[in-house]
Amino acid sequence: MFNLTDAAAKQIQQAADASGTSEMALRVAAKKDADGALQYGMGFDHPNEDDMKLDLQGVAVVINGESQALLFDTVLDFVELNPGEFNFIFMHASHPSCGVDTAGSGGCASGGCSSGGCGSKGLTH
Repeated sequence: MFNLTDAAAKQIQQAADASGTSEMALRVAAKKDADGALQYGMGFDHPNEDDMKLDLQGVAVVINGESQALLFDTVLDFVELNPGEFNFIFMHASHPSCGVDTAGSGGCASGGCSSGGCGSKGLTH
């Protein structure tokens, strides 16, 4: 199951309110590169009929079929990477203390929606 930390949920809600997209869901996606590394993306979007729909700490989250297996057991967090530099990171629950500089399937990766907010409908990473 995909999940959010309290910090990520709070930042997503603030970004949705600030960008006028509070009626939209947060679409989270993942894909494997040719070398097997996972790439993550997220943005506000309207749900599709085939999406997995989750309500996580008051945040509506949608995940398409192709991304569901790749995001299984993944947690989205919002952390301070360097002093004053905040960003979202995707962590696999099996590696909760991983470093944020590894983007492979066994570690963490930083993802879109930096402290400036999430883009509407577009997926960023």
